[in-house]
Amino acid sequence: MKKIIKTKNAPAPIGPYNQAIFTGNMLFISGQIALNPETGELETGNLKKETTRVMESLKAILTEAGLNFEHVIKTSIFISDMNNFAEINEVYGSYFQPETAPARETVEVANLPKFVNVEISAIAVKD
Repeated sequence: MKKIIKTKNAPAPIGPYNQAIFTGNMLFISGQIALNPETGELETGNLKKETTRVMESLKAILTEAGLNFEHVIKTSIFISDMNNFAEINEVYGSYFQPETAPARETVEVANLPKFVNVEISAIAVKD
């Protein structure tokens, strides 16, 4: 059985999907982009701020589900330019402890929704 996770502290979906789905002890979080949840506006003027907005949305969804970044077991990072990897990785890495960081992949793609620079999805497990 699945449980839909919704929070006003992360952007509302812009398509036919939910912010996250809990099934069993696993949480699947949809890809997050730098949409401000209060205004619905993109925050893309600065790559570090953009990545922070994405990570804060992931954090809000995890919190709504009663979890935190320690529960994340896998992330997928999609970026529009691999030359931006170091800046994105610096912000991303600040949300995880190195010894318990999740598995992940980072993939450069031609375009992302609303032509943002970064989108991140996550899978978490409740202990």
